[in-house]
Amino acid sequence: MKGSLRQFCCAVQRNCHISDARHGADYGLCTYLLKMREYYRWENGLDYGASLTNESVGEWLTRREQLWDSLSDDDFTPLPFAGRLFDPFDVDRINELLDPFGLVYSAGYGSSNKPLFFLGHLERREEPGGASVWVAGRELARDLMAPAAMCQGDRIFIRQESFRRLLWEKLENWRWHRPDNAMGRAFAYYDFEDDLEHALDQMVEQELDVVLLHEQGEYHAGKLLGEEWNQLLTALGHSPAELMVRAVRDHWADCQVTLPRLIEREDRASVHFFVGGLSGMRKTLFPSLITAYERWHAEGDWRPLKVSIQEGREHWSALAGEVLKIHREQPNQARVDIKSLLEGNKL
Repeated sequence: MKGSLRQFCCAVQRNCHISDARHGADYGLCTYLLKMREYYRWENGLDYGASLTNESVGEWLTRREQLWDSLSDDDFTPLPFAGRLFDPFDVDRINELLDPFGLVYSAGYGSSNKPLFFLGHLERREEPGGASVWVAGRELARDLMAPAAMCQGDRIFIRQESFRRLLWEKLENWRWHRPDNAMGRAFAYYDFEDDLEHALDQMVEQELDVVLLHEQGEYHAGKLLGEEWNQLLTALGHSPAELMVRAVRDHWADCQVTLPRLIEREDRASVHFFVGGLSGMRKTLFPSLITAYERWHAEGDWRPLKVSIQEGREHWSALAGEVLKIHREQPNQARVDIKSLLEGNKL
């Protein structure tokens, strides 16, 4: 990497460290340690099957936390390029400059309003209509939190390497007890026992489409909800209400786009993967979807899932409107009232 690009990459990684310094404590201890182990693996370029010693990871963890302590009060660094400095959230302008070098950059906000940054090699760019899709391969800079995809304005960023690592984390967790659950059923479609690397490649290729479908659903939901929705998320801050509101939009997006497409294709592996990837909050708010999935798995009948999705599309759309109304009319009570509304309107 040339000097100017190396300097740019280091500045992006520094902003990643600053974000992690502010938000690393957002995780529970077990989740934090698991994420740090995989972050260590990425940073040191280690294969998934490489043995990690407690001593090496522990020493690295101590140094990383010391670095974070030194950066926790710093502002995000302007990004240097061609003798100029750019705001790290000026994604459009920065990507124009990076395009000739085959690189892609993203900056935005994730759960709990955590700033997220990444820089990677651009594998391809697609224009399917609506949002453009930017697919990144090997990553050069990243945060502790590395979502497989993000929808930002009219762009969807897909991170293949982060998704591959996410699948590896899920596989490792599942292997501890090998439960008969949705994620285990998804893994059964691939030969992880005899050819780990090839199986991961196959699963990334197959299931990355689920990630893209979800982001396309997010894009369409965002067009309907408008900027007021983002203002609401910021106002709710790091609260149970924020997590619930994010789950509402996720469910609406999936009932509009992701699940209808998977059912149309009768894509059984991806249905298992989708349900296996649902977080605790999403399962809490939409238990009827889990019930419909279990019926489908037991009986092979798609109708319960179709009914659940249709009901969900109407339910989550209406709830999103009510949530915005509360935010608009009772902003000082929004956290309490929205939480109460969603707890009483599970589907």
